[in-house]
Amino acid sequence: MRGFLLLFLVLFSLAIFAQEPTIQTEKDTTSTKAEEKSNPFNTGFYPVGFFDIDLRYIIKFNNYEGLRLGVGGVTNDRFSDRFKIGGYFARGFKDRDIKFSAGGSIRLDKKYKTWFNLYYKDDIQEIGKFDFLTDSRVYSVFEPRLVNVTQFYKERTWQANVQAEFYEKILAEVRVSRSRIEQIESYQFFNDGVFYNNYELAEVTASFRISPKTNFITTDDGRVEYFDGFPKISAQITQGIKGITKSDFTYTKFGLKLDYYIKRTDLSSTNFLLEGDYAIGDVPLTHLYHAYPNSPTKDEILQRFSVAGRRSFETMYFGEFFSDQLVTLQVRHSLRRFYIAERFKPELVIVTRHALGDFKNPENHFGLPFNTLDQVYNESGFELNKLIFGFGLSAAYRYGFYNLPDFEDNVSIKFTFYAKF
Repeated sequence: MRGFLLLFLVLFSLAIFAQEPTIQTEKDTTSTKAEEKSNPFNTGFYPVGFFDIDLRYIIKFNNYEGLRLGVGGVTNDRFSDRFKIGGYFARGFKDRDIKFSAGGSIRLDKKYKTWFNLYYKDDIQEIGKFDFLTDSRVYSVFEPRLVNVTQFYKERTWQANVQAEFYEKILAEVRVSRSRIEQIESYQFFNDGVFYNNYELAEVTASFRISPKTNFITTDDGRVEYFDGFPKISAQITQGIKGITKSDFTYTKFGLKLDYYIKRTDLSSTNFLLEGDYAIGDVPLTHLYHAYPNSPTKDEILQRFSVAGRRSFETMYFGEFFSDQLVTLQVRHSLRRFYIAERFKPELVIVTRHALGDFKNPENHFGLPFNTLDQVYNESGFELNKLIFGFGLSAAYRYGFYNLPDFEDNVSIKFTFYAKF
């Protein structure tokens, strides 16, 4: 793809050599640790005896399942400090289907917090979503973008993985998985003269994350970060292998992400999020990349009014773009909060997002029409956060090569939600 590597290296360098953040004192970090440990909405787990309830599974909502209720969690040290048993059970009220996961873990090494995990999962996944394994260990009580997602596939997966913390600031994970993929959408992948609707995948994934200047606390079941400093660098490689347990495709996927946060003495801050993803081989659309779109495919602005995401492109429509090579840059500049009253201190955030991608063989994918990001996608806007009870408003405008003929189709207006418990 023209300019892909050059653009990625230039943006990476700009973020690396940006202004250094201020440093939090030891007294501040110590008190923060105590506060974080005592609050289940920060750790993500609510302890009940020997079982920690995972708050992520209690309630969700999306366009396919509608309201989704569930329960899940994992055993804690009261059960055993060497073994864990966990999982979840959930039901969607719109699709009327059951989803679940079950498995267990055994600690291999106490010093390096190394665990071996074996789990089975029967659930749905979003088409084109790419996650870094080590990011799943950072808890978020609310994932706003999930409310708007429209395109899913079914996944039945056996997975075994080893998680380790080789150094206080370095996380690593290796996963081996075998999945049965079934389509919810009318999608087919044409490969080697065969149309695939459902298929088998065998993958080996290695992922690591370096947070050299991040202070955090660690529990046995999750991770909480409370101060961002120098770059958090995540890297991941996935190898799909054909022929193992009747798997259908061979491919390789790479991911590299830089998350850099600048906190200034005037209480303003800037966050750079730069990510590059690359896939080669026979990869179905379900396992390629989108740029985290977050605009419902509806005609009127008010019909698209919903909740804004944390890292999503607010003016990009669901299913509009897919890529096998993708680089995105998001910059958020937060001004010092306005002091209007003791309980009313709104925050203004200036946001700009850009994406560039490519797709080598789009003609091999049938049933889901989409475009490619072979030109730069641009959107900019602002957020006015924490107006009342953690709620605020956001607005964004789509401009440049992918600007649409009707003005209102380029505009996104949503509410935001940032709450500190």
